[in-house]
Amino acid sequence: MSPIDLAHTFTLLLKMGFKKQVRFIHKWLGLISGLIVFIVSITGCIFCFHDEIKDITRKEWRFVEDHNKPFLMPSALQERAKEIVPKNKASMVSYYGRNRSAIVYTYSGNENLYLYFNPYTGKYLKSENPETDFFIIVEYIHLYLLLPDYIGKHLVGGATIIFIILLISGIIQWWPKRKSDIKRSFSVKWSAKWRRINYDWHNASGFYISIIAAIIAITGLTFTYEWVGDGIYKTFNFGGDKALETKAPIIDTTKFKANTLNAVDLAFVKTMKFQPESEMYFVTFPHQKGDIINTGAYPHTLRFDHQSNYYFHPLDGKLIKSAPYHKKSLGLQVVEMNYGIHTGQILDLPGKIIAFTASLLASALPVTGFVIWYGRRKKSKNKKQKKTAN
Repeated sequence: MSPIDLAHTFTLLLKMGFKKQVRFIHKWLGLISGLIVFIVSITGCIFCFHDEIKDITRKEWRFVEDHNKPFLMPSALQERAKEIVPKNKASMVSYYGRNRSAIVYTYSGNENLYLYFNPYTGKYLKSENPETDFFIIVEYIHLYLLLPDYIGKHLVGGATIIFIILLISGIIQWWPKRKSDIKRSFSVKWSAKWRRINYDWHNASGFYISIIAAIIAITGLTFTYEWVGDGIYKTFNFGGDKALETKAPIIDTTKFKANTLNAVDLAFVKTMKFQPESEMYFVTFPHQKGDIINTGAYPHTLRFDHQSNYYFHPLDGKLIKSAPYHKKSLGLQVVEMNYGIHTGQILDLPGKIIAFTASLLASALPVTGFVIWYGRRKKSKNKKQKKTAN
């Protein structure tokens, strides 16, 4: 069927009352999910530029002078962290760039603490508590509505699925019946009364952001439902098992003897040799039997796509599995780009501006939609009252 035949068939469906049924679904799904969609969209806007805002407001502990010498080893930063918070264990250290501080992520029970260090001198710069950090709280609202994650993520996920349905049903309602309506459907009549402006704005903005908003919504669903990521993986790979490709190796710690060189440091050195052009690295610390050392390298600072991963034995730092970016399947590469696509980060500043604008306009859709519903409801009540009076 050609695109012209498809458009003709779609128009006939609209004339047969299909559009009225879609309007009913759109209205009630919008009322059910509107508040959550607004909260998730507006927090997405706030979080979008969190790195840029932090770089300005927290410059003194996010940046360091580039000493043009090797980074301190992870074990050295781990020891510095232990001096500052003796009760906490270090789970990971991240090196964010040549002119940026390194962060040691620590935990004790249910409490987490992020410690910033100069990666060349080991100088302690600042501690950050995710429980009280503004942007991390915004992120938790965005992901879980500040509810327990097993409850909040499903509320957000359900509202996101409904939002995708609303985008589709909204386009169906917007679809012009006649050629003469096309120009009007794409614009806002600013000279009209405010209710008409609100109506036009709801329809036009919803159409213009529909594709970008749908991409943001679908990539957002991967944080809630694993099957979405699996589906993306299988779509780009024409099948396959993501869990099998991403499975961490299992080790028998009795088969290896400890080397005199610290295994974590050795793993970090090897990772930098494997990926010398990378700007950002991370290394995990094993704490119990069966844990392995996981390292990662990223080509760009504060960009979490195109990652290469390596797995090392915790006793001697021997490489047991490598997964450089260029050897990963297309499906896994796309899945690992998910965060960058969702936030617009993958296109750097222009991408973030696009994501921010789309999220901001998406946050307005429940508001303008509610105004339309309330206005029609009020108008219908007035008509009934006039009929009763007569």
